[in-house]
Amino acid sequence: MTQRDYYEILSVTKTSTGDEIKSSYRRLAMEYHPDRNPGNAEAEEKFKEAAVAYDVLSDPDKRARYDRFGQQGTGGGAHDFGNATNINDIFSAFGDIFGGGFGDVFGGQRGRRQRGEEGADLRVKLPVTLEEIATGVEKTLKIKHYKTCGTCNGAGAPSASDYTQCTACNGAGEIRQISRSVFGQFVNIAPCAACSGTGEMLKNHCPDCRGEGRVNGESSVKVTVPAGVNTGNYLTITGKGHAGRRGGSAGDAQVVMEERPHEVFERDNDDVYMNMLVDFPTAAIGSEIEVQTLYGTEKVDIEAGTQPGSLIRMKGKGIPHLNSRGKGDQYIRFNVYVPKSLSAKEKTIMKNLAESEHFKPTPPKRGARQFFDKVKEALS
Repeated sequence: MTQRDYYEILSVTKTSTGDEIKSSYRRLAMEYHPDRNPGNAEAEEKFKEAAVAYDVLSDPDKRARYDRFGQQGTGGGAHDFGNATNINDIFSAFGDIFGGGFGDVFGGQRGRRQRGEEGADLRVKLPVTLEEIATGVEKTLKIKHYKTCGTCNGAGAPSASDYTQCTACNGAGEIRQISRSVFGQFVNIAPCAACSGTGEMLKNHCPDCRGEGRVNGESSVKVTVPAGVNTGNYLTITGKGHAGRRGGSAGDAQVVMEERPHEVFERDNDDVYMNMLVDFPTAAIGSEIEVQTLYGTEKVDIEAGTQPGSLIRMKGKGIPHLNSRGKGDQYIRFNVYVPKSLSAKEKTIMKNLAESEHFKPTPPKRGARQFFDKVKEALS
């Protein structure tokens, strides 16, 4: 490529500031970018020419030598882009002035990818009891996943010299295909399948991971379960998923809560329900009894004449609200225990009681529908 005056190429003067030079180069680079001019050899030459000029004029030392000695003072430019066969060399050199690289400007990341592929996320179920949900708990969880290979530290090879440039893409990490149609010419850029977009191939594999950079393993992770969680709630633990291939970053682990069935309590949102059998004398004359809660035992007063299906509410003895203050309630559903067999003495006592007016049920004369609705509601 025959080089002209660098200031002329960038349409600036010797008194132009660094910002003015950068702005002019950015404009020219976007105008002559190969993706905007597919198959246009003249545009590609101008793109390279602008890159050489910017390389010199953007560096104060090189610019000073150029002003004094011309092109001989810079050795033809620090980057011989005039003879470059891979446009990605220019992308990687000056991508920073575009805030992330040329690929971001034109809709995709260009150039060689970083070695390694990001690891996948994983989901792990964590069984928890109602008591643990009520108070919160810290648990140690064992996770089976891919771990970074300790022999090669995730590189997949014994040393850096065991990597070689991919011959399919010449180290670019991508394959460009040009197709033509009645609508014009299209350029399709895809990651190189041979090297997975890294631009490198392995000559020698690590003997333990066979080039993967990771091996099957198990890790212990501490998980803090907050009070009030429910089945399906999950915690995300960053970096505890599967390790990436060949040094890629690890994925995350999602720990999903799974509430275990309880022998005594039934959960309804943040309220809990339990059934309790009481003997006939207790239900008839009342008493103080001890009941189980999620937080220990509590004493509860049973009023005289408590009917089967009656509910007693224990305020604040349910599950804590997950995202707010307070707790649900505990409800005790009472049923009267009827013995299946009685002794002769007990039968005599019961017969005597049955003759008392207080032990004879009196159905309501009015409001039968309301009566049966209440019974159904109490028993549901």
